Amino acid sequence: MIRIGLVAGEASGDILGAGLINEITKNVENLSVEGIGGEKLTLTGMKILFPMERLSVMGFTEVLGRYRELKGIRNKLRDHYIKNPPDVFIGIDAPDFNLGLEKELREAGIKTVHYVSPSVYAWREYRIKNISKAVDLMLSLFPFESEIYNKYNVLNRYVGHPLADDISSNINVDEARQALKLPRDKKIVALLPGSRLSEVKKIAAPLLKAAELSSKVNNNLYFVSSLINKKTLNSFNEIKKQVAPNLNIDVHLDKTHRVMEAADIIMLASGTATLEAMLFNKPMIVTYRLSWLTHVIVKMLAKIPYASLPNILAGKRIVPEYLQYECTAENLSNELNSLLSSDEKIEKMKVAFTGLSKQLRKGANKQAAIAVMELLNR
Repeated sequence: MIRIGLVAGEASGDILGAGLINEITKNVENLSVEGIGGEKLTLTGMKILFPMERLSVMGFTEVLGRYRELKGIRNKLRDHYIKNPPDVFIGIDAPDFNLGLEKELREAGIKTVHYVSPSVYAWREYRIKNISKAVDLMLSLFPFESEIYNKYNVLNRYVGHPLADDISSNINVDEARQALKLPRDKKIVALLPGSRLSEVKKIAAPLLKAAELSSKVNNNLYFVSSLINKKTLNSFNEIKKQVAPNLNIDVHLDKTHRVMEAADIIMLASGTATLEAMLFNKPMIVTYRLSWLTHVIVKMLAKIPYASLPNILAGKRIVPEYLQYECTAENLSNELNSLLSSDEKIEKMKVAFTGLSKQLRKGANKQAAIAVMELLNR
């Protein structure tokens, strides 16, 4: 039997973990996986030791408020794995939680893998020294990450991005609109304020207000949204009642990819969703807000001028970003109006997206599984 310890901190990690475990299962008959994961990892047969929702927190100040609880969970996991050592521990994303755990497990003689490189290319490069002490293998999703790990002699593998393998650029817009019961003769604008409740609370209002402003000058617009769970959906609807009660918008539960397929333009929170929108080849407007203290700290430490993944991958600004104090309804509405009136801007984005997407399609689940098994067999 091969025993795997695994911690996924949020929905995107749950997807990555499930893809990896399902791929390993193809070649390993007797596999045991236990740790922290969500619904998709549970469906692989993983034993859940703690609910994933307890780890899903973003930002310095937000983490500080839950520090004692998070430290308690990490200590219990450490003790459990040291007492019952897995053949390998895989930490998926959640670097502030996982890297400390990986370091302690590695010191106890357990092989460790970290899947999804922390953003050392963007800020806090000095973390690589600690990463080198914590992991036997780093699995990275983006091609530019290998160079920096090679510089520090950290064993790593660029596996591509699973989303690039899953999302086809050959989508059927009419079919998506029919499935969501959206009009075919309107410009469909998707509003996606993020997967975390904290993101929805900060970002939904400017998105909704911007939609209302643009709808007043363009009667050919139709708005749609999708929220990841009932908590975020209820929060979004409550915010809509307060800030844009007269806006016509279809709101769906957990149909983000369908909404992206159906959209002409997407207005969304910075994060993995910007990568998904790029892979769907959809023009986008990116926005984000952090707590003021987290924002100040990030500004001090950031090495690159971009927040969204398409811009980071391209190494230049190919999609508009409105972050923190620039995240206003007026700015977002003006940008939306500008995009709607310029076929040239839209086509330029799409051409850039096509090239970037090709770089990421490498069969990531299989590549990651091969790398983990190679480490186990060493």
